[in-house]
Amino acid sequence: MIADVEVKTHKRTELIDITEHVASVVRSSAVKEGTVFVFVPHTTAGLTINENADPDVKRDILAEMNKVIPFDDDYRHGEGNSAAHIKSSLFGPGLTVIISGGELLLGTWQSIYFCEFDGPRNRRLHVKIQEG
Repeated sequence: MIADVEVKTHKRTELIDITEHVASVVRSSAVKEGTVFVFVPHTTAGLTINENADPDVKRDILAEMNKVIPFDDDYRHGEGNSAAHIKSSLFGPGLTVIISGGELLLGTWQSIYFCEFDGPRNRRLHVKIQEG
């Protein structure tokens, strides 16, 4: 089963918690044991799993990424978004989470985040459920 999830971003860079969107796809699949793979078909966005309790963690991640990979740094790419491409490569376009008992098997403080590096935009991601 593959489902598409739409994500609307509002800032140039942001981390958006998509855990409930992915969990909803898992629940609708009725798969009790297996894996879910989430894939972002964009070259200026990515995915990560990180802490969901303190919003300063998201802020800190983005602040450090923007320091290490600044928006303007004598890049040659004509579209002017090389920093977003680099950040996307570092985070990666996909991740896998175990499904157990029909639920995502995440840690207590973990959430799945869509990482926007070239927004704001209307984005989508693909969610694939594998039973077994």
